[in-house]
Amino acid sequence: MNQNVKITRQQAEEEAKMLEKVFDVVRFLEGDFFEQMQDDPRIGVKIGMCQCYDFWKKNKPCENCTSMKAYAEKKQKTKLEFLDADVFLVISRYLEIDDEACVMELVKHLENDTLIDTDGRDKLVGKLKGYQDKLYIDPVTGVYNRRYFEDEIRNMQNSAGVAMIDLDDFKLYNDIYGHDMGDQVLCIVADVIKNCIRKIDKLIRYGGDEFLLILSDMVRGTLRGKLLQIQEAIENATIPNCSRLKLTASIGGVISEDGQIDEAIAKADQLMYKAKDHKAQVITECDKTIFKKEKIQNKPKILIVDNSEFNRAILKEILEETYEIIEADGGNEALHKIDEYGMKISLVLLDIIMPEKDGFDVLKYMEEERLISDIPVIIISSEDSANYIRRAYEMGVSDYINRPFDANIVYQRVSNTVKLYAKQRRLMAMVTRV
Repeated sequence: MNQNVKITRQQAEEEAKMLEKVFDVVRFLEGDFFEQMQDDPRIGVKIGMCQCYDFWKKNKPCENCTSMKAYAEKKQKTKLEFLDADVFLVISRYLEIDDEACVMELVKHLENDTLIDTDGRDKLVGKLKGYQDKLYIDPVTGVYNRRYFEDEIRNMQNSAGVAMIDLDDFKLYNDIYGHDMGDQVLCIVADVIKNCIRKIDKLIRYGGDEFLLILSDMVRGTLRGKLLQIQEAIENATIPNCSRLKLTASIGGVISEDGQIDEAIAKADQLMYKAKDHKAQVITECDKTIFKKEKIQNKPKILIVDNSEFNRAILKEILEETYEIIEADGGNEALHKIDEYGMKISLVLLDIIMPEKDGFDVLKYMEEERLISDIPVIIISSEDSANYIRRAYEMGVSDYINRPFDANIVYQRVSNTVKLYAKQRRLMAMVTRV
């Protein structure tokens, strides 16, 4: 092929005739065309000037027009164009024909059996794999990313185990140790999970600290055991330069048998959030009864202290579905319950006016035993004088609710306080763990 940039019109036509014996298409794109395309790329679509459309039968501009690049850079450009199952070699040569800039475009349909030799095929496959890795691999953890799920997993029809794995308190890791440590934790967890699964299984970083696990051909009876193995491996993982950090994960799992992968993921996600309510749990659709027992055992304990049985009954009715209720009919019994349960108590609901030892006596005892900073107290009392309220807050109570009260407001304020102190306890355990 003549490599001269400057040729005459006659030379160009002679060369084109010669090249037509080799290439399926030989054509010249004049400079005026490219100048117009550069001024307004839509012109080629509006008036049909882009000859690419006629040949490729496309209804949109070329994403990688080598002829445009050849004209702009004044050099030769080459690419492979894929049209359905066919592959075409496209060569675009910049030329100056009679001092007028243009591009000679050559197109060759490549037969499958002569497309490329073995060595070239290996190199091409390697390069394409590199592009695929960049497209589908999460840069932090090295596992598959959400785009891989959307392109390759969402439409899968095979039976599989589907699990959502979420790290407990991951935000705390970032807040305490920084995002670099958070990324290190994600990498370690990803490696731990990969060591527990087969090559045919797929681990996907679904978002943030959530991992989606697809276990190919997993049978219902073995799903829970596999997920428990993964959870235990995560808990046994060690973080370099941070031996105090202990990882736990909450996991939900189901079996997808009818190809409805989105529905299976939604169910696994729901079970994961149920497990997350109690931390470090594995819940599958096969063991809901087991979960109910665990849920009862893991309900946060609330101590209700009031000498009125009626008042205790009202509070118990509001809270007992979510919390395990412990009752004390006065200050003396409250002190015994506090000694008995200690830090197992998540919250104390305390009346002020009681015979013998009143609410302030209970607060004083908790202060002396250094419990008031770890066990939150909410006062619920009909006594609303500013002096009582100020004294209660000075002694460390978290909230003060006057009677009569709205049941929904009581529930929400109790729930908020329990969650806040539970997070505080986990935070303190994390930073003080040896």
